[in-house]
Amino acid sequence: MAIQRTFSIIKPDATQRNLTGAINAKFEAAGLRIVAQKRIKLTKEQAGVFYAVHKERPFYDELCDFMASAPIVVQVLEGEDAIAKNREVMGATNPAEAAEGTIRKEFALSIGENSVHGSDGEDTAKEEIAYFFSGLELVG
Repeated sequence: MAIQRTFSIIKPDATQRNLTGAINAKFEAAGLRIVAQKRIKLTKEQAGVFYAVHKERPFYDELCDFMASAPIVVQVLEGEDAIAKNREVMGATNPAEAAEGTIRKEFALSIGENSVHGSDGEDTAKEEIAYFFSGLELVG
């Protein structure tokens, strides 16, 4: 398997409950390395650009409001098959359907407040990483 990089967000519901360290510990225990990280506060407009793929979906405005409601932690994770590994560690979007031991099973409050975001493919990971990080910030 190849070493990959993927994009991750620790969402407002998790940062407000001080879960950043606990979530990152799960990524690291799974063999993913944090090669870039920062805590930021999105505007609704910035969230809208990031989630533009969902613009026509009924939850879009609520999602943008939520992502702008409190600080988030954006980061780049690296490891073997990092995209799939990250998604496995996150668990299903609906925490009720997530496997035991996953981030969403342990920490998510609801489908909407599900604590984390992760890229769903290589192209998406590249786009999402580039939205938040310059090449100089990728120091892994």
